[in-house]
Amino acid sequence: MSRDSSATKARLLDAAFTEFAAYGIAGARVDRIAETAGVNKRLIYVYFGNKEQLFDEVLQRALTAGAESVPFDVENLPGYAGAIFDHLVARPDLMRLRLWKLLERPSASGPEPEAFRHKTAEVADAQRRGDIAPEMEPGDLLTMVLAVAQAWFWAAEGADVEEGARSWSPQQLALHRSAVVEAARRISEPKTTAE
Repeated sequence: MSRDSSATKARLLDAAFTEFAAYGIAGARVDRIAETAGVNKRLIYVYFGNKEQLFDEVLQRALTAGAESVPFDVENLPGYAGAIFDHLVARPDLMRLRLWKLLERPSASGPEPEAFRHKTAEVADAQRRGDIAPEMEPGDLLTMVLAVAQAWFWAAEGADVEEGARSWSPQQLALHRSAVVEAARRISEPKTTAE
């Protein structure tokens, strides 16, 4: 692919991310995506096939960027939860995109299930070594850690997901992050015999 077509494709993906995060798959318009990217809408179909395939590409790109920005660390699940929280504070539009995916295409597809299975296997190994609390099934424990990391974004009652993170003061942000890390610690830390 030429440098020019790579740049065009990147502009389309950036424009599509913004559009899908704002409107979901059903509400997104290829005309707006093309206009924002400054290209002919025909290129969306040339590069991606259709709007659903474009959404899949946008979601995969966001998941890959997230995995690179927040690598999984089975040895420090509280730190991992805190890093996810920080990543979502920096990019609250990721939660909107994820919400649209869950609403409009709830079935697990793509690399997500395989990545979750891989992480779950790492949690199970750490549980067998005694590094992580063994009381929960590995998949349940990982789900709880991920839920804790995202909880403040889901719980912004009556608030836009994006606005919730932006409206937090530095003190609130620090308190929320601290709560995320502490909850993940309590979920994952092995119990001592004194407890």
